Amino acid sequence: MVYNSIVQRFYKKFRDLILYGIIGSCSSGLDFLLYTLFVTVFGWHYILSNCISVLGGIITSFTLNRNYNFKVKDKTKRRFSIFLTVGLCGMLLSSLILWVCISQLSMNKILSKLLSIVLVVVVQFLINKYVTFKPTKIKGE
Repeated sequence: MVYNSIVQRFYKKFRDLILYGIIGSCSSGLDFLLYTLFVTVFGWHYILSNCISVLGGIITSFTLNRNYNFKVKDKTKRRFSIFLTVGLCGMLLSSLILWVCISQLSMNKILSKLLSIVLVVVVQFLINKYVTFKPTKIKGE
């Protein structure tokens, strides 16, 4: 009984973060899968592979976060524009991390991608929670 109460309070307090983590894992998994496929199977350059795979992750993440996590469905074009901008900044950060890890530190391309995903996800969560999906205040409140 006490255990259930603790779990419920924890979930209620961290619901957005938990769902963002689950959705982010799915989107990042898609990003990683596409990147790995492009780099290892097709032999594409890691930066090109990263750009295309990140775009797939951005679209998936926006759709799932909008519908299931933050449940904010107004101003979709504006919110997607902000989300896309945040995602593209994440893509630039990810590409920079990949370049440093692969070209400068001679790290494995796949491990470098995993590292970039972890770092970028943290930054993007904070921006999306407090900017992109911030609830709109109703006048008079």
